[in-house]
Amino acid sequence: MKQIVILSGKGGTGKTTIAAALAHLASREASIVLADLDVDAANLELVLAPRALESHEFVGGKKAVIDPELCIACGTCAEVCRFEAVTSPSPTQRERGSGGEGYFIDPIACEGCAVCFYQCPAGAIRLEEPVVGRWFRSETRFGPLFHAQLFAGEENSGKLVTVVKQQARLAALDLGADYLILDGPPGIGCPVIAASAGADLALIVTEPTVAGIHDLERALATTDHFGVPALVVINKHDLSPAKSREIADYCAARRIEMVGRVPYDAVVTEAMVQGLPVTEYEDGPVSRELGRVWERIKARLG
Repeated sequence: MKQIVILSGKGGTGKTTIAAALAHLASREASIVLADLDVDAANLELVLAPRALESHEFVGGKKAVIDPELCIACGTCAEVCRFEAVTSPSPTQRERGSGGEGYFIDPIACEGCAVCFYQCPAGAIRLEEPVVGRWFRSETRFGPLFHAQLFAGEENSGKLVTVVKQQARLAALDLGADYLILDGPPGIGCPVIAASAGADLALIVTEPTVAGIHDLERALATTDHFGVPALVVINKHDLSPAKSREIADYCAARRIEMVGRVPYDAVVTEAMVQGLPVTEYEDGPVSRELGRVWERIKARLG
């Protein structure tokens, strides 16, 4: 089984559009498992129209909660909280969480450091593990899809990425799949690191903008650091031929293989509206170029 992760230095480059197209192309000749690892804004399911099979709660981190029956309103928790999460409750705050006689812990501001828990003289503070998201196993016409939703304002997205990826990998091994295709998160943070770990190949999607090379450098620095071989594809390359040439020259200077230059075409938007990968929707310039990208990826994987 080969693991392919699709990354980008920033959001909005067309990463998910290309991931859906590769899933369609790969499924025509091999068995695949898919995972959408952009848990903060998962949208691969919008293109693949999956049928949900399983739903699981995700618990990440801890939050401090005041027991109003035990609180003696001494104010120690407010004094030791460096995140200013402990305040005197207003009526609105009382509706958002728990509170004692005069103090309230804002669950959004709380970082779960547990200082207040250890310093409370009355033992009125407890640590809870809230449900901060959900992960799903679904079925698509191309193969199983693992995806997740991290609730608004919650952290530990890297941890949720790891959970989704582990489940997808186990399913791929059980099914004897040929490819595990991972639609990774954008940027270079912990979620990207979790998505890239153990991948056989990274396909980095960039665009011909002023910040295009900078974003590409960020993504390549991450894959280089973790020893993941990388290929590059320029999406909507014809919107700025000059910037596309700069990116191509940059890749050539660093001896990084550029496997495709996908043209801009409104048909991509039409396909998304219909809930289809562009390669399944029509056989035009975009689809043909993505077909060549897939062939080059296979060649690189051997």
